[in-house]
Amino acid sequence: MRDVASILIDGRWVAARSTATRPVLNPATLEQVGAVPECGPEDVAAAVEAAARAQPDWWRIPGVEKAKLLREVGAKIRAAEHELSHLMAQETGKPLIEAIDCIEWVAACFEYYAEVGRRSFGNSIPPVAPHQVNFTIKEPFGVVAAIVPFNFPLLLMAWKVAPALAAGNTLVCKPPHQNPLSNLLMAKCYDGLPAGVVNVITGGPDTGDALVRHPKVDLIAFTGSVAAGRKIAALAGAELKKVNLELGSVDPFIVFADADLDVAVPGVAWARLLNAGQVCTSSKRIYLLEPIAEEFTRRLEAYVSTLRLGDPMDRAVDIGPLISAEAVETVERQVQAAVKEGARLMAGGKRCSPNGLRGHFYQPTILTGVRHGSLPTREEIFGPVLSLTVARTPDEAIAMANDSRYGLGACIYTRDLELAMRAMHGIKAGTFWINDPLTDNEAGPFGGMRWSGVGRELGEEGLDAFREPKHVHLDYVMERKGYWYPYADRR
Repeated sequence: MRDVASILIDGRWVAARSTATRPVLNPATLEQVGAVPECGPEDVAAAVEAAARAQPDWWRIPGVEKAKLLREVGAKIRAAEHELSHLMAQETGKPLIEAIDCIEWVAACFEYYAEVGRRSFGNSIPPVAPHQVNFTIKEPFGVVAAIVPFNFPLLLMAWKVAPALAAGNTLVCKPPHQNPLSNLLMAKCYDGLPAGVVNVITGGPDTGDALVRHPKVDLIAFTGSVAAGRKIAALAGAELKKVNLELGSVDPFIVFADADLDVAVPGVAWARLLNAGQVCTSSKRIYLLEPIAEEFTRRLEAYVSTLRLGDPMDRAVDIGPLISAEAVETVERQVQAAVKEGARLMAGGKRCSPNGLRGHFYQPTILTGVRHGSLPTREEIFGPVLSLTVARTPDEAIAMANDSRYGLGACIYTRDLELAMRAMHGIKAGTFWINDPLTDNEAGPFGGMRWSGVGRELGEEGLDAFREPKHVHLDYVMERKGYWYPYADRR
């Protein structure tokens, strides 16, 4: 076990002023991995003040120099891949092979924004007179509060830190309270940045609340639940602070009748069971066209039965534990409710202890005969549960997929281009995958519609989420003939 971790404030690793601490447990073994401070208002204030002092000078650093510093951060993350991935697997329960991939994505994000940030400044505007110049510049908001959840603690933090820095902001980062240690380790890769540009504090909801409320925080970038996002939006709205919210969803996945089932079956399993189903964009509603439903379901059951559940530190393991006992209890309750509403439990549906592990494991579960409108199609199940609903026609499948208050992502499998376009236009979702589920890259905008959030991350849109345009009107003829000078030449 590690000692109580320090926090990063103003370029120095310091002990928190709060004496309260929080243990960090391995969800697979329930062993304590470490402990972190439960930062209080004084710690939050110190971090925000440091970020506010550093921001004006950071903004003035030329884009080329910022790009060099961000590339250096990415290189240091790559160099620390082994330690970062192993620590993340231990504290999240994410299979090690997934954690290793995740570090690659994190480093790539910093490298991407190193290039995007140095070449995007503003636009010229046609003048209204020969002696006038009009243009826009894009300015940072100031101090950004970055708050992320447990499922992808480093990747989702990188999606905020890298573009916010490229845009000229400074940050106070609050990693998830369940697994903050890998973020603290990644923060060591910020040591080449000026003091105060990135600050990292730890703690639970009270710490996050104090950070959101601090008057010198200008923008809150949050990924997490709809309930928490609404609370943050309400708090920010009272002070008219800007927010960027990426929230939960009940994403649909349609397998049309012409799909290649050899590809679609493992694709659906991947899209739903990645990270034990603890992914905001995982496919929580699976709609099967009637002609292939029976065959697909049979193949899916056989495929899922081959997946290995166990210790995430074992590279051969496909699925690890859920994050907490509360998470397992919630999934149990939701599956039981789905069965009461008429779903059939085809596979799984129980807690388990693979190889005698004491952690928060839940069997990969398949529910068939799920009625559209029942719990699995309207409530996010954050666990390894595949919910299958049969649709009679493509139009019925598209209509059911779009019948939701959420809209983060959607997936389909089809070899019919016209059908793919019809589904793409018919389903409101921030990301739409066709025959290649849950792949992402830094250049594509990511975010949700409806209840799934406000704003976009990644791509140039992600950079613009951390800055705002200013219209500059310059008239280089200073002399005016009259007091009401716009009309002076016409009198």
